[in-house]
Amino acid sequence: MGVPGLLGLAAWSFYVLVLAVQPHQAHSSIRGSFGLNKGAVASPENGICASSVTVHGYKCEEHEVTTKDGYIVSVQRIPEGRVGGTAGTKKQPVLIQHGVTVDGLTWLLNSPEQNLPLILADNGFDVWISNTRGTRLSRRHVSFVPSQLAFWNWSWDELVSFELPALFDYVYGQTGQKIDYVGHSLGTLTALASFSEGKLVNQLKSAALLSPVAYLSHMKTALGVVAAKSFVGEIGRLLGLAEFNPKGEAGGDFLKILCDNPGVGCSDLVTAITGKNCCLNSSTVDLFLMTEPQPTSIMNMVHLSQTVRNGVVAKYNYGRLDNFMHYGEAMPPIYNLSNIPHDLPMFLSYGGQDALSDVLDVKHLLDDLKSHDVDKLSVQFIKDYAHADFIMGVNAKDVVYNQVIKFFKGQH
Repeated sequence: MGVPGLLGLAAWSFYVLVLAVQPHQAHSSIRGSFGLNKGAVASPENGICASSVTVHGYKCEEHEVTTKDGYIVSVQRIPEGRVGGTAGTKKQPVLIQHGVTVDGLTWLLNSPEQNLPLILADNGFDVWISNTRGTRLSRRHVSFVPSQLAFWNWSWDELVSFELPALFDYVYGQTGQKIDYVGHSLGTLTALASFSEGKLVNQLKSAALLSPVAYLSHMKTALGVVAAKSFVGEIGRLLGLAEFNPKGEAGGDFLKILCDNPGVGCSDLVTAITGKNCCLNSSTVDLFLMTEPQPTSIMNMVHLSQTVRNGVVAKYNYGRLDNFMHYGEAMPPIYNLSNIPHDLPMFLSYGGQDALSDVLDVKHLLDDLKSHDVDKLSVQFIKDYAHADFIMGVNAKDVVYNQVIKFFKGQH
């Protein structure tokens, strides 16, 4: 595995971000998808439906959602299971949100019997998979192109304010039903931040947060800590950099610098970044390295590094003077997670070996949720699981996904 390809795993230090919801105008288009050969790799030409869903005998639709700030986001819909279902029966919609520097394809790398989207479809759900702005299939904007700095002028604040609301609005508009949500890593952070501001909650039925990320003060991976310290606010932006592309030459050089730090071991980056995953299939990891990592914005990485360094869940810190311009105060506002509605049904699942979503940081999050209605909060601790097991673990169906399905169906 070459150095440029490895950097994406370094970016796993900040892996995952769930999207949240707020009513807002979204535009769309639909096109059907037909199967390609099983070995196809998702690309803008053939799409995730063709490469990873219809080849297994499932229906799949490619959708596009335009956010209020102009990004055109790719979304896949799997409306039913392989066997279909009762004609005319409305299925419960579920939106699945990946983390940072990856896209929706990561949920589909295992076999249909082992990956979450197809398991949900076979259990009667109407499945929607999002692909965050800047990733392979979501590199369009109504006014900008990726070669322009303005295209990358966003952090996870904009995912909270614009992208999750557009996705929720679109899925709700298509289905007419409240939505179940699944987020992993960054997908959990954006969701929690959204819920704390009262966004999405009117269109949300329940949420399952896997490897929940809010606080990052106890992140154990040495490479992740060094990376967080390296993404100091102004560096990339002052140099005119806007896109963080882990597979690019600059990305490879950056990883080499990080790996040269004392105490940072990069011989096994999956373990070095995510913790000791118990249950990954080596062929799935190989597939992952063929298709990922994906680009994000430098600003997004800076925002995540601020979360690591500052120990709070806050909006982007532009610096004292610019904060006054953006927020009317010297410091960025905090996302107060204790403001999440206490009757919002939530399922949290975290692992004892996770180097990113550390047990102590999850306990900090749970402390914020201590006033939550007892019958609306379900927490699962999996001693042997690390960060990647939740999306690619060969036994995740039995260990995690069946619990998610049971939780969702218990809210209906």
